[in-house]
Amino acid sequence: MTASGVRKICLALPTHRECVATIGALAAEAAYAIGQFDVEVVYLILDSTDTATFGRHAAAVDALPATADLTVLHLDEETQRGFLSEVIARSEHPRPELIMDLMLPKGVSYGACTNRAFLIAAALGCGSVHRRDSDIEFQTHSDGPLFPVHHELIALGRPAHEVAAHVSEVDLDPTDRDKPVVTAGASYIGEMSVDIEEVKRLNPRAYHDIVSLWAAEGTSDEDKRELVAESFTGAAGESFVQDHSVLCLVDPMRVDMGNISYHRVHEEIPLPPMAETIGSDYFLIHLVPDSRLPGVLHNRHVINRHTPERKTDAAFHPYHLRLAKFFLSMLYLHVIYQRMREEGHRLLGPGYRIRSERVAAIVRESTHLDRAPNIRRLDQLDRAYRTLGGRYAVFAEQLRARRDQLLAEAEQDMVDFALLIDAWAPLVAAAKAAGPAPLPR
Repeated sequence: MTASGVRKICLALPTHRECVATIGALAAEAAYAIGQFDVEVVYLILDSTDTATFGRHAAAVDALPATADLTVLHLDEETQRGFLSEVIARSEHPRPELIMDLMLPKGVSYGACTNRAFLIAAALGCGSVHRRDSDIEFQTHSDGPLFPVHHELIALGRPAHEVAAHVSEVDLDPTDRDKPVVTAGASYIGEMSVDIEEVKRLNPRAYHDIVSLWAAEGTSDEDKRELVAESFTGAAGESFVQDHSVLCLVDPMRVDMGNISYHRVHEEIPLPPMAETIGSDYFLIHLVPDSRLPGVLHNRHVINRHTPERKTDAAFHPYHLRLAKFFLSMLYLHVIYQRMREEGHRLLGPGYRIRSERVAAIVRESTHLDRAPNIRRLDQLDRAYRTLGGRYAVFAEQLRARRDQLLAEAEQDMVDFALLIDAWAPLVAAAKAAGPAPLPR
């Protein structure tokens, strides 16, 4: 809340690719939020692109129409680093260099970039963060674009029993109805969220063998087939007819991080700071329902589109490395998710806040797992990529050369994540204490 009592929110766009059109689309969503709700919006663009692309983004920002109650912050990595330096120093963490590496790693990290948005939002006094991706578009209907913020601002931060009167459907246990709604989200239509349609077209069997590596240990063959059929497809061909929203424990398979929002929970637990790993930003999507915190699932799905640079040979090997690292991370994350489900409401403390020490302990426990399942994953990936031939076979050679390194990194990622969870509350407090001073005006 601002001094006047107006709600302040953060609409966050992390990007490492050209997205001039998306910058304009999200500015329109921000204007919609201001026009329909009593809010101030900080439109935060965290930009990790090269100098030329950053310049095009800056020109797009400069061309945006001035809107009352809208602040646009377009920050390059050096500006983000300056902010983090101030916050980390204030937090008095004994290993500031390590925290900086986890918050702003050298490689692409979807989790770390979103964590930076969480801290900046806290510094600016925003009560919620509404995250979008740089490769999305909004659907349109008779009244114009279908902005997800519509459902998000109706629900976030209110007790579930109040939100029940403003949704289409309630699927929530009565014992959970006094808890705050901490998330609202939907999925996507259009192209697959992971750009492997070519694999499916070249060799459906190899596609199955690759995607099924997402499954937990012990998953039956039938369940693997179902998982492969559903994976990375979002809301598939679902077409929008009218708004529909459900108050529930939101199924992680029904939402996407390019169409999600959080209240409060993002200040209690960060995302895994894994570098060069697809899906490193999905942790809270699991934690929220596992801890029995309510959310709203709606049907304002965004349109996913693959930007041209993802199809190039230069982008191919880094992209498939991120996919391989995603599969290796699942050895640990599946066990973590299962343990969180078992803990359920015991993950919540006074005021229905997440007990971060419990989550950190679960993450640390996972680091003692046997690596043998990940060795099998790498073997299966190797065979599948070689079957595909061409640049896929070349990638298999690169993967083989890095096997030991990748196995070690997957385990170390969880060690680092537990450490960041421990550091998170002091970092958030430091960000709030710093306020907007370390950021450009």
